[in-house]
Amino acid sequence: MIDVRHKTFLALCRIGSYTKTAEHLGITQPAVSQHIKYLERQYGGALFARRGKKITRTERGERLYEFVRTVDADSAYLQQSLCGLGTRKNTLAFGATLSIGEYVMPQILLELLQDTPEATFHMQVGNTQALLGKLQAGEIQFALLEGFFPKADYDWRLLSREDFIAVCAPESPLAGREVQLSDILHQRLFIREEGSGTREVFAQILREHSHTLESFGDLCVIGNLNVLKSLVRNNLGITFLYAVAARQELAAGTLRQIQIRDFTVRRAFHFVFLKDSRHKEEYLAWFRAFAAAMGRGHQEAAAQSK
Repeated sequence: MIDVRHKTFLALCRIGSYTKTAEHLGITQPAVSQHIKYLERQYGGALFARRGKKITRTERGERLYEFVRTVDADSAYLQQSLCGLGTRKNTLAFGATLSIGEYVMPQILLELLQDTPEATFHMQVGNTQALLGKLQAGEIQFALLEGFFPKADYDWRLLSREDFIAVCAPESPLAGREVQLSDILHQRLFIREEGSGTREVFAQILREHSHTLESFGDLCVIGNLNVLKSLVRNNLGITFLYAVAARQELAAGTLRQIQIRDFTVRRAFHFVFLKDSRHKEEYLAWFRAFAAAMGRGHQEAAAQSK
């Protein structure tokens, strides 16, 4: 458990303003300053540096932040676990990015609930940046991410590698023939919002091929993946996504993969949790269960496609 001064420190790290931190905590700004000065005396130096109107963490502050945020998150999970002893109230809270949450997790949760009917789960679906924020705040225990994240700041394991493909409607002139990436830049492109793992992955792939999102003349941002696929099915444009997110449509023929020359891309799905967590072994046990269920799901999908 962390004391009130460390809670003030965490809030200031996340909010970045003494005034707003005081308002958030319901205390005075001088009280916030006193808490930080106490910790600076305790830890032997400055925790924050000012750059104009902004404050940034010093190296000492950064190291303290990494430690305290993990302790705070572990404490919240421990309290929940203890309160749930002898009951069914203990809930595993985790997050998943959209492609994983909607198209991978249903089968995994089905298996886990059949194998461990006493377990309860609270899955939050969001983009990569939102889930990392919830992880740091202790709102979830771990996250399943499809996008890029600062690996040095977290503990993580590789969950799987997934094909990243382009799709179009069956009646599109792009269906059924091989094209160059440059041949599709005139197409309307449907893409996810900023912060989405799918968007970040695609932007990185384009840079590797000397292009950017702006290389497409008609760019439409759609925050819902089902809406995005519906627009593509109706031949209003194309999109790039993980094959697992379009598995049913590809099997039914309502979407077709665009065969792009020299464009074979696989990207990682990751299981991510806070560094130095006291619950690490428990999280790794869940990782192994998730990975095994995901592997069986891929095997079943491959068998059905034959």
